[in-house]
Amino acid sequence: MHIRSNSLPSKPHPFVDQVDERLRSLNKASSEATSSELCHKLNGLQDLHHCIDKLLMLPLTQHDIIEESDKNSIDELLEGSIRLLDLCDIAKDALLQTKECVNELESVLRRRKGEMFIASELQKCLSSRKLIKKTIYKVLKANENKVCEKSEATPAIVSSLKRAEVVGHNVIEALLSFVAGPKFPSSSSRWSIVSKLVQPKRVACEGEETRRNEVALVDAALHSITSQKTKKFDFFVQVENLQSSLKTFGSNIEELEGDLEALYRRLIKTRVSLLNIFNH
Repeated sequence: MHIRSNSLPSKPHPFVDQVDERLRSLNKASSEATSSELCHKLNGLQDLHHCIDKLLMLPLTQHDIIEESDKNSIDELLEGSIRLLDLCDIAKDALLQTKECVNELESVLRRRKGEMFIASELQKCLSSRKLIKKTIYKVLKANENKVCEKSEATPAIVSSLKRAEVVGHNVIEALLSFVAGPKFPSSSSRWSIVSKLVQPKRVACEGEETRRNEVALVDAALHSITSQKTKKFDFFVQVENLQSSLKTFGSNIEELEGDLEALYRRLIKTRVSLLNIFNH
């Protein structure tokens, strides 16, 4: 007796669809983002890797990775997970240093010991900001073109993992760019930005622009208060507006810290899942 079996194409597992859906959603994100948008992206990355972890638990997924992946692909996945964790560590340090800088700024501004004292102390904070910027720019420059692109010859799950690595790097780099802010502008540009700090009504009318220049406003205000040109604007009005900006900025930094830490823990779980598969 001969038994004929029909081999029908298997339907993708729902976890595969979830991974693809989240990858598409994160790929739509722009390189420039506000703090709230970055929090949304970090949460999106957590969801992506949660789906990946569930996918890696499936026997069929583990079979595909072990049987159909070459050694180079496996090594690239493991190295990629380390690179992403390292970049998260750098971002965590940058957020911590920025939060400390914000706390120091707020402490200085609360003392109200006179213009000379405030300007002198803020100059130290400005130097810290410059160092943070320089470090981040160096990291972003060194990180260019280090992410391995997916190969069409690899299994679908491996390609998805590589795409997830690329997306993860893009989001963390966007976070670092946000923390660094734009390079310090020229004097004329700086005064244009600072003028918004002393015109609350105008800022309210231009909420979108101000929202996107949150870090730039803080940096420009530091330049203004510590420069020799502070008489162009009322000194203590600038101080009050800087305090207001710092309150919002500090709160956003703490939220980003929490979301990044949660993502970091999730990335470690994904790496452990991969190691368990390869060491099985």
